[in-house]
Amino acid sequence: MPVTDGNDPAALAAAADALAAGALVAFPTETVYGLGARADDDAAVAGIFAAKGRPSDHPLIVHVADAAAIDVFALPPGPAARALMAAFWPGPLTLILPRRPGAGAAAAGGQDSIGLRVPSHPLAQALLRACAARGVAGVAAPSANRFGRVSPTTAAHVADEFGDGLLVLDGGPCEVGIESAIVDCTRATPALLRPGGLDRTQLEAAIGQPLAAPDAASPRASGTLEAHYAPRAKVVLFDGPALRAALAGPVPQGVAVYSALLPPASAGVVHRAMPRRAAAAAHELFAVLRAFDAAGASQIWVERPPPGPAWDGVRDRLQRAAAA
Repeated sequence: MPVTDGNDPAALAAAADALAAGALVAFPTETVYGLGARADDDAAVAGIFAAKGRPSDHPLIVHVADAAAIDVFALPPGPAARALMAAFWPGPLTLILPRRPGAGAAAAGGQDSIGLRVPSHPLAQALLRACAARGVAGVAAPSANRFGRVSPTTAAHVADEFGDGLLVLDGGPCEVGIESAIVDCTRATPALLRPGGLDRTQLEAAIGQPLAAPDAASPRASGTLEAHYAPRAKVVLFDGPALRAALAGPVPQGVAVYSALLPPASAGVVHRAMPRRAAAAAHELFAVLRAFDAAGASQIWVERPPPGPAWDGVRDRLQRAAAA
């Protein structure tokens, strides 16, 4: 099945029909492209794990059209979760909530909690509404890539991963570019399990209290393994002075550099300038890593992002990519 234009009503209807029938469909959100299956069908969800090569106990995020639809999958949310929904839904925020017994067990990786999100991308919204009209309350959708690899931010990235056997709705490049922030709302003090396009200060302002750090009691959540988001090339992180020193010496063949600093012209490396705004860097990060892979890089040297919560999402993705 080729990539189809998400603005074509017939393509949208075909995608909703496919999801309702238990098939997989890739579609854009404002964060990254997702690989979707109806969340109320454990056999359909199993298809996601098989296609990605993802462990079945590593939970997925369920996408719903609006906050009212979470009742199908979760128990009534508490005050902090409601405040976050009011502030950031639709948007790049996933909430971990107590799972309604008997609902979405496969998507939750067997846990008694479940991750839920209302995406803001207009095509994702249209698809979820079309699915709801067909009796599909929510769509489980991790990033549409092989497990542990770089997330896709264009339809072409998805096609590169899965070929012509997957229906892909093309909604253009993703605006945010990294996955949603994940907040665990299953206990008294909410915890930030994964930073994303929303940073800690924004989230804490919405609930009026500090977020806790993940601990041994935290639920498993998408994208939180130590090694993740990895290109084929080896990612090596440097602070600014260390990168300057490395570029001043003999540089191995096949090195690509992603940095705010400008490498010496004699270094003989492929260079891409890292934006000085966190949101701009997040928007292009995965596409840059994929482009370096496509250019045949064997190593990707990356200047560590600046300190501060605005950069936490980019820093998290790079640290996990380097750990692979």
